[in-house]
Amino acid sequence: MNTDESNERTQVNGTTGRRALLGAAVLGAGGAVLGLPGAARAAEARQAGHGNGGLKSLPKPTIIGHRGSSGYRPEHTFGSYNLALDLGADVVEAGDLVPTRDGHLVCRHEPEIGGTTNVADHPEFADRKTTKTLDGVPTTGWFTEDFTLAELKTLRAIERIPANRPHNTVYNGRWEIPTFEEVLKWQDEQTRKRGKQVWIYPETKHPTYFRRLGLGLEERVAKLLRKYGKDKRNSPVILQSFEPTSIQRLNTLVDNPLVVLLSGATTRPYDFVATGDPRTVADLITPKGLREIAGYAQGIGPTLDLIIPKDANGNFTTPSTLVADAHKVGLILHPYTMRNENPFLPPAYRNGSAADAYGNVFPVFQKYFETGIDGVFTDNADTALLARADFVNG
Repeated sequence: MNTDESNERTQVNGTTGRRALLGAAVLGAGGAVLGLPGAARAAEARQAGHGNGGLKSLPKPTIIGHRGSSGYRPEHTFGSYNLALDLGADVVEAGDLVPTRDGHLVCRHEPEIGGTTNVADHPEFADRKTTKTLDGVPTTGWFTEDFTLAELKTLRAIERIPANRPHNTVYNGRWEIPTFEEVLKWQDEQTRKRGKQVWIYPETKHPTYFRRLGLGLEERVAKLLRKYGKDKRNSPVILQSFEPTSIQRLNTLVDNPLVVLLSGATTRPYDFVATGDPRTVADLITPKGLREIAGYAQGIGPTLDLIIPKDANGNFTTPSTLVADAHKVGLILHPYTMRNENPFLPPAYRNGSAADAYGNVFPVFQKYFETGIDGVFTDNADTALLARADFVNG
């Protein structure tokens, strides 16, 4: 997800249905297949395998591990991804995809890696530090497209927001930067190991920027998905992007489920800026805009503030009609991002003022679940699963 989230930089009907969904949630955590004979486990994994229902096979509300389990480990590392599965996430956002100079796709939140790796501690790369204009914003640091994959593999991941997550810094330097190909192999390995299908949710990052550099993302993503047989309609790989034209391009290359990410209502996707399209996100979430998106995508990933707007003080106001409007045209909604720490919650749900303290997050989850969203990105999958159990049992 991008850092233009407002908090970073920041319905299910009837008792029987809700209890059935709780059963699905437990299955999603892996409990249903434990203790089965090997052949039965394999059959279970195949059935959950490359779909047999695709998106419809996922529990609702779907719990999506945002960059893995980034509330507990440095994001976009195999430590973070594995823990997300251990905690019970239904889907793992592995990863945000950016290219290397030699054309490999790696998983980093942004192409600028000064804040997520120890590159600053490598004197051999000191001369790579530079200032670039990234989607119209001057950005200083080190960029993946200026490194070969071999060079990036000498770096190690660090915690991106240590003020909020000082406990994560103990893991600084433990994990390297994963490639997308390694993630696809990991997905298969974990599916076999855990006896249930592992789902991933990669994102194309700044696709217009990289296409202008001759490093188009969509073709590279499609090539790897085809190589591993994961380019089908029911494949357990959901693709997302903040640029609608990136999703449109992917729609011509693969048959995977596709999701358009949406930031603040007054913002414009950068591909719109680059082509002179005057529309904003507010235009995209009108009934007309949603119908257009439904012509090439299966879902939207709006910022949480588009689901329940906040006032000038950060307090909840009345939920919008976005969930109902999107469902009317057949789109699912996976908003982002729920986090446990005080600064990411409305003031009424904070406990004290410490930046790294947990607030009263469970009623916040409930408010979002009550709107009828189909799932949510969260840095704390274990918290989200407890909140879902409360909701489906309510």
